[in-house]
Amino acid sequence: MSDKTPQDPLEQAESPSPVPAPATEQPPAEAPDGADSVLRKIFTGSGMVSVLAVLLALIIGGLLIASTDQRVEATAGYLFARPADFFGAVWSAATRSYVALFQGSVFNPRGSGLAGQIAPLMETLTIATPLITAGLGVALAFRAGLFNIGAQGQIIIAGILASWVGFALHLPLGLHLLLVLVAGVVGGAIWGGIVGLLKARTGAHEVIVTIMFNYIALYLVRYLLDTPAFQRPGETTPISPILDATAVYPQIFGSQYRLHLGFLLAIAATVFVWWLLNRSTIGFEFRAVGANPKASLTAGINVSRATVLVMAIAGGLAGLSGVAQVAGTEKVLTDGVAATYGFDAITVALLGRSSPWGTFAAGVLFGAFRAGAVQMQIQTGTPIDIVLVVQSLIVLFIAAPPLVRAVFGLNPRKKKPATAGTSRKAASTGGAA
Repeated sequence: MSDKTPQDPLEQAESPSPVPAPATEQPPAEAPDGADSVLRKIFTGSGMVSVLAVLLALIIGGLLIASTDQRVEATAGYLFARPADFFGAVWSAATRSYVALFQGSVFNPRGSGLAGQIAPLMETLTIATPLITAGLGVALAFRAGLFNIGAQGQIIIAGILASWVGFALHLPLGLHLLLVLVAGVVGGAIWGGIVGLLKARTGAHEVIVTIMFNYIALYLVRYLLDTPAFQRPGETTPISPILDATAVYPQIFGSQYRLHLGFLLAIAATVFVWWLLNRSTIGFEFRAVGANPKASLTAGINVSRATVLVMAIAGGLAGLSGVAQVAGTEKVLTDGVAATYGFDAITVALLGRSSPWGTFAAGVLFGAFRAGAVQMQIQTGTPIDIVLVVQSLIVLFIAAPPLVRAVFGLNPRKKKPATAGTSRKAASTGGAA
């Protein structure tokens, strides 16, 4: 009998052979189109980059605020003699403005009672409501590989239909509001679904089509507001009649705040989009089409149907923003019903990395910027435009993740190349992908 024990099969596989077999190389994956690859990296990058992009934008915004402060200009004259005065003035100018921004958007300790102290937060949530729902529409489309910049037009069409149902029909409470909501969502869904249909049937690029649809919706609402069907009697300005009381969103916490039912619907829409993308079959198809349309088609997924459906749902989500405008805050239809919510929704989805809850948080953040800008200007004299500068800087840094990582010293980890030994070990253990 031999004293040698049998060698383990795995050890035999790992032991060097007289003629080492070359490691099998996997064929390189087919690279996506250049534009799609860039957009996908921008929209689906690390969440930490988003947070740092906001922080970096606030820092630069603070420096811009300080550059226009009179005390900073005065201390800059003797910077080298007393540098502490200069840097103290810079810190004071930036922090005073941001504290005023916080007090105007989240909590004002000088308010009368708790109701007055949380009034800024209620206003922030009110402004954030259309940003959230429109941002969800943009984010959902991108998860399916589509760049929906038509939220502006979808909001307008939804506002047209919802307002007409609100002031032209006189129905009981509950039923009237439900029809207003349905009309707005269906209007936005149709406006977005047409884009998806053109994309699926003719190959028309959704960016070009949505841009044109935005202009069509804008000029359509301007035309309708000059017609007897939409113009308020006795008015020469383009404004519709006031919506019936039965067609208006109720205030959640009473008439002292503008926060209305639309915010709860925005939360419900966020949950719906999360469920759709992560728990439903159609959501899996959306994500598969967004990752690789050709592979999805080979796997049996109806890419054309997914394109039409995702654009229709995205339009319906943006339609919620139109309903929130006419039935929640404005109570009337004007040609400025969409304001800039449709375009800001792109930034919100960008900052939220196209995830439902990330988009929700980004919408609240941008709502806080808008709500607090007025208070910041009143208290410190800082121009409101500085908020637009900060928002623009956020977009810039979100679109350039390597720049943000370089500023904060966050170098991405590089994958170690596979060695021949590890390849043979993977092969022996059946670890093929």
